[in-house]
Amino acid sequence: MYINVAQLLKEPVGSSRTYEVDEFIGKDGANHVQGKVKLIHTNRSVLVQGSMTASATDICSRCLEPVDFSVAFDIEDEYFPTIDIVSGLPLPVNSDNFTVDKNNILDLGEALNQYLAMALPMKVLCCPDCAGICPSCGRNLNKGSCSCPTQIKDPRWSKLVNLGREKKI
Repeated sequence: MYINVAQLLKEPVGSSRTYEVDEFIGKDGANHVQGKVKLIHTNRSVLVQGSMTASATDICSRCLEPVDFSVAFDIEDEYFPTIDIVSGLPLPVNSDNFTVDKNNILDLGEALNQYLAMALPMKVLCCPDCAGICPSCGRNLNKGSCSCPTQIKDPRWSKLVNLGREKKI
């Protein structure tokens, strides 16, 4: 999302504008982000604050089925101008910060991507009680049980299993 902030930068410090966000972002535009952002002119930058909701698609960590879900997140970051709005002279730029380009255009795309990436869950589940897949045959256990033996013996645990049996009186 591109926003022209030339007029905002010409106004006094403390001036603000509010914009609606309705964008597709991410790899191949897979995530739909909606919300509102408020742009505030500070003494050195444009402060961007907003609340967003994104719809995303991922793979369930247990059953490996596609899952659609939504994520809410807040955004707050500064965009530093690269050109002085009055004189037109270049300003010093720190490459670690978001910037307003030489045409006074602020690009929210990268910030939205980064904030969304931080808000996404580490492990996505299709439902809280997802049964996952059978470790032997790979069947999705949410769709029904399989005919594999229920007890898979791992020889690495044999000493602990025997220890439990020895202690029982």
